[in-house]
Amino acid sequence: MNKNLTNSILFTAALFTISLTQTGCVKSNDATPGVVPVISTIDVVKDAADTSAHSGGFITEALTYAVSTYGVCWSTTNSTPTTADSKTADTVNYLTYTSKMKGLKVNTKYYVRAYATNSVGTGYGKVVEFTTGADLTSKVGTVSTFVGNSSAGFIDGDGTAASFYSPQGITIGSTGTIYIADAFNSAIRTVTTGGTVNTLTGNGAIGYVDGSLANARFYAPQSLVTDATGNIYVADFSNNVIRKITPAGVVSTLAGSGSAGYDDGTGTAASFNNPRGLVIDGSGNLYVADRGNNLVRKVTAAGVVTTFAGNRTAAWVDNTTATTASFNKPSGLAIDASGNIYVADALNYSIRKITSAGVVSTYLGDPKHQVIGSPSALTFDAKGNLFIADQTGRIFEITTDKVLLPLAGLSATAGFAEGSGKNALFASPQGVAADASGNLYIADSGNNRIRKIVLPSL
Repeated sequence: MNKNLTNSILFTAALFTISLTQTGCVKSNDATPGVVPVISTIDVVKDAADTSAHSGGFITEALTYAVSTYGVCWSTTNSTPTTADSKTADTVNYLTYTSKMKGLKVNTKYYVRAYATNSVGTGYGKVVEFTTGADLTSKVGTVSTFVGNSSAGFIDGDGTAASFYSPQGITIGSTGTIYIADAFNSAIRTVTTGGTVNTLTGNGAIGYVDGSLANARFYAPQSLVTDATGNIYVADFSNNVIRKITPAGVVSTLAGSGSAGYDDGTGTAASFNNPRGLVIDGSGNLYVADRGNNLVRKVTAAGVVTTFAGNRTAAWVDNTTATTASFNKPSGLAIDASGNIYVADALNYSIRKITSAGVVSTYLGDPKHQVIGSPSALTFDAKGNLFIADQTGRIFEITTDKVLLPLAGLSATAGFAEGSGKNALFASPQGVAADASGNLYIADSGNNRIRKIVLPSL
């Protein structure tokens, strides 16, 4: 495997800039009659100490007069807070924004709503209520190596005797078997619950061949997911296709032409551009983070490909219709129990949310604040907690109570260390999966290991 491929797979945020003209920047030259901004409030995610929290807004109508200031306002006593209460205030850069509320009291109920001001007046979003809890900063994960070692290689075996070469995607099947997209070995590996590593298909050579497990070839597979009947779907990144592996051991192409492009259609009539993240819904439909096209695509079980969200422009734009929203290098996907899809929007440094009705919003983060760095992968556990692999070196949890917990690792600190919380180090974590017992597994690509995180009790 050519190591130069790293630059097309791992995302270096410093190589990219985000133009305000591409990210929904408010215009000021409209001459139509003025109205106050129309705005919606982004839901609240609390920090672990519960003395600060994140919210924000999405300005849905503000083009008549330029927005000068936006933020969120909050109160413990005023159920319809205004800018006369506590507030954040920023000059406008984006139609979507997030703000950090500071100085909150623990175990206290708050009312918050977004606001935006132009020369006509101030518009407010819907009020969101939230209650802070106890300080959870001591709740961190304990990290160890499950399988693999720091040397890049292609060896089956037990525990640290096995070796990988830049493992990327990770998922867990119904029997507890872990499946690994071993990118630079162009192979799909399996790991038993006891830590024995085997190669399912692929032999370390780059290629594009359908057929038996022994004969099939891949090119830098990035992620995978299993369905209810035991089929495995693979985002074959550099072949620009979605592959299917049946329980009988037959590898085929579900969708994609094999050439980078953008076409909706059926089977090989469709095309992708470096597909990365995968998730499957209860009806057997796949959703694909089509990274090179800045899109989220939908693939039916019959291989019919449509564009689900995004418009190919690299930008940060929320919207009430999915295909007028914009992403910037979407990477990982996850789906919750209600069918909402969450997107690790790597170069917007944010987690986006797409409802079943196609409304795209920002769940957490933005290009300005970069609360979670550059997210690469997402997963939900059985309880509904969301886990985030941040390729700058951290693993996060957003609990069902919407508390953001930094579980392990340090931002912008690549290395290898076992331990708890910030004492543990990763090197570009790219995949995350949760097992039925509540343990977390990380594809630690730069360390060529699969790490295990024992989660704290909350």
